[in-house]
Formats: sequence, C-alpha cells, structure tokens
Amino acid sequence: MALPISIDLREEAQEFHDFLTTLRSDDWERETLFMKWSPWDVVAHLHFFDEVSLRSLEGEEAFAPAREALIKTMSEGKTTKDMQLEAFEGVGAEELLDRWIKGCVSLCAKLGECNPKARLPWFGPDMGAQMFTTARYMETWSHAQAVYDMMGKSRTHTDRIQNIVAIGVRTFGWTFVNRKLEVPGPPPHVRLVAPSGTIWEYNAPEHDAESASGKELIEGTAVDFCLTVAQVRNVKDTELSVRGDVANQWMDIAQCFAGAPVDPPAPGYRLGR
Repeated sequence: MALPISIDLREEAQEFHDFLTTLRSDDWERETLFMKWSPWDVVAHLHFFDEVSLRSLEGEEAFAPAREALIKTMSEGKTTKDMQLEAFEGVGAEELLDRWIKGCVSLCAKLGECNPKARLPWFGPDMGAQMFTTARYMETWSHAQAVYDMMGKSRTHTDRIQNIVAIGVRTFGWTFVNRKLEVPGPPPHVRLVAPSGTIWEYNAPEHDAESASGKELIEGTAVDFCLTVAQVRNVKDTELSVRGDVANQWMDIAQCFAGAPVDPPAPGYRLGR
C-alpha cells in the first residue's frame, strides 16, 4: 500500500516553489519573522532535511553519518542554520530552488513507495513512514507561511492541511509531556471548518454532547488551528474560539513538531494577510 500523503507533500512543495519563482532577487535576502531567516534560509532548510530524509529511506547505515554530524554540530554550539549555510555555501537562490524542488519530488516518489508501517531512522526515535511524511508536509507548509507573510501575500489553502490538523490533535498529550508538565485532562473537543467548507471533528463527546462540547472546545477554521499548533501564529492572533481550562492550556503552548519545547510567537508578532 502506497502513501497517499506523499502526493500532498509533492503538491504543497510545488505550490510553494511556484510562489518563490515570483520573488525578486533582493527578496531572497530579506528577513522573515521566523528567526530572521531569509527565503534563501527557508529553502536551504527544507532542502537540507529533504536530503537527510532520503538518507533515512536508505536505512540506518546510510542515515547514521547525518545523525552524528548534527549531534556534533549542536554540541559545538552551532545551529541547523549553520549546517545549511556550510552545505550550500555559494549556491544562488535560483539554483537552490531548483535543487530543492527536484530533491523533494524524488523524496515524494520514494515515500510514495513506502509501506505506511515501515519504520524510518531519525534524530530521535524511529518514525513510522506515515508520520515521517506528515512531518515533512507540516515543515514545508509552515515554513512557507513565513515567506508569504514577508511578501504580504494572501495564501490559498486546501484540504491537504488535514494532515497538519491530524498531527496537531495527535500531539495534544505530547505537548505537555515534552515540557515535563502533567497532562491536564482528556483531549478537548476540536471542531474545525476545512478550506472546502467540510467540518472536521475530533474528540467529540459521546454522551451529553451538547453540554460536554461546550466545556472543552476548540472551534474555528482548520487554517487557524494549523497556524497555532505549528507555532506560525499565537492563538490570540487567530479567530479560534477556545473554551475550557484544558483547551486554553493546550493552545497556549501547542507544538506539533518534534524537538525541545518551543514557545509560540508573542501575540501580535507574526501576523499575515
């Protein structure tokens, strides 16, 4: 059984690629509001980890050097940005963009051939192929938003973002555990409107639904939910309706990506159109 999400990843990457071709040469050096990364930095980051992902698909022996290099770099006080700058030093925006999209298309093809239950080595525990691909999708979508924001351009979203909604809901408990906090209660009811207008619902109460759903409920657009769990926006800068102590605690620190705890952007800092 192939991985359908690999098609979503390829389409999301192609859409971002097409947008990037509209940037002027000086735009590639401007700072976004994500860690002051430029569009060049964003594409370098995506390309670097797509290439690392290709090594993962080759197995532990091929992937181990990449893991060891990252660990060594971090122990020296460097960042992944430093690694990207070293890896692609002297590569211009046009060439980098071409390298990235070709590499991403290759990655999607290989992921598409994966058994969804296959385990792939990564920097933490091994990941299932389905979750691995979802993570690559989320990275591509969320980093792209920083460039859209920098350019002051609105973005047309599709129901592909259900991949991010799913990982966002799934990481409810992990968000607290990752911060060494006690999980405050059962996952809240999440009811979202997809870009297509479809209603996506998670953790719906089984009994006394009308009263229970009002106690712990996150309601609004799927786009706003994705922007929040991927920490592209502070929840206060969205139109999500968040009701209940557990729901508010979660949305204040929601983090659907792996790694050490990261705080969301401050209210009013990362705003877009």
